[in-house]
Amino acid sequence: MNLWQTIFLAILQGTTEFLPVSSSGHLVLLPYVLGWPDTGLALNVMLHLGSVIAIIAYFWHDLWALARAAWDSLRQRSLADPQARLAWQLACATVPAAVIGVLFEDFFEALFGYPRAAAVFLLGTAAMILLAEYIGRRVHHLDSMTWKHALAIGLAQTLAILPGLSRSGSTISAGLLLGYRRDEATRFSFLLAIPIILGSGGYKLLEFIGTETATPFGIMLIGLVVSAVTSYLAIAGLLAIVRRNSLWPFAAYCTLLSLSVLTGLLG
Repeated sequence: MNLWQTIFLAILQGTTEFLPVSSSGHLVLLPYVLGWPDTGLALNVMLHLGSVIAIIAYFWHDLWALARAAWDSLRQRSLADPQARLAWQLACATVPAAVIGVLFEDFFEALFGYPRAAAVFLLGTAAMILLAEYIGRRVHHLDSMTWKHALAIGLAQTLAILPGLSRSGSTISAGLLLGYRRDEATRFSFLLAIPIILGSGGYKLLEFIGTETATPFGIMLIGLVVSAVTSYLAIAGLLAIVRRNSLWPFAAYCTLLSLSVLTGLLG
């Protein structure tokens, strides 16, 4: 990848990682549509690392408060503090995607070689968002989250292992279907993203070490910075949007992109 291709992909990664439109689907479809070479493991790792830096920076105060609450709950052997419950619920919700990802890694990795499969799964993202917006009651707050609900959202996150099924789209939709307010479901989705992105990124980083790279390190470093800045803006933007507006436009976008690829208008 050259510099401008890398910057484009970094903006694409940063924008789509946290918006409910599937970053994996876009990173499969757009190079395919544009006739670009595969991004390669090393560049993929660097772009995702940028997103990790952004979400940790944005939620730093939340993460510190959750970590302190979790530690206090261990010392006091109590889950009376809502922050402590939320911390352990996030840990609980992380387990399903981690287990599924490890057990079926080869199967899911193979799907990334089929752009039209990613296009089909994008329709799944659109369907989830539309269903959640239509049915969801949007009345609950995170303080009232139950362990069953946390696990259900964690199970929804496993869908995002498939290219085209959005991680944020799956988890936010699950939160809405369980009756949580849109902004609360989005906040839980973002906090839940941190351990899973860190874990998968760290795992890929181990694979990347010692491998040859087609993209110069300096260009990859620029991609990391662009991805981090774009990701930070995408997080802030989506949180602002969901306070007042629905997610219908994202469902429409996923549908249009998917149908464009499937009908041959793109690619």
